Amino acid sequence: MSRVMEGGCACGHARYSVKVDDDDAYLCHCRMCQRATGGVSIAFKQVLKADVTWANGPAWYQSSDIARRPFCDRCGTPLGFEYPDSPKMDLTVGSFDDPSGFVPKHHFGAEAMHRDWIDTRGLPEMRSDTYAPLVQRWKDAGGPGPA
Repeated sequence: MSRVMEGGCACGHARYSVKVDDDDAYLCHCRMCQRATGGVSIAFKQVLKADVTWANGPAWYQSSDIARRPFCDRCGTPLGFEYPDSPKMDLTVGSFDDPSGFVPKHHFGAEAMHRDWIDTRGLPEMRSDTYAPLVQRWKDAGGPGPA
């Protein structure tokens, strides 16, 4: 069952809508993705390029000889990955307005996987919306608080 989903960057400048056919997603652990995002992995949803409509964006950079990546040139949010000669591309799961339905189905780039970061069950958990120093910073700034 296809549905249209929306997403974009942290500042709201780069926005997209995309037809999504399923909830399958994956984690990429390759060194290129680690360096491009500053994280130990990145969650991606693969889509057809023809199904993506961009509004206000994005900027693109050539991340290697074979690939390029969309990002917001105002706030820096990584938005995806593509091989220019492929009909498909990946959008970052975290950039979707509601990423809650996506389910990781496989790992890619496993040669660079940091396994200690995969299963973090059992580690202490803290909520940002109840962490007093952060909540106070938002109040002092007159903002709505952590989202």
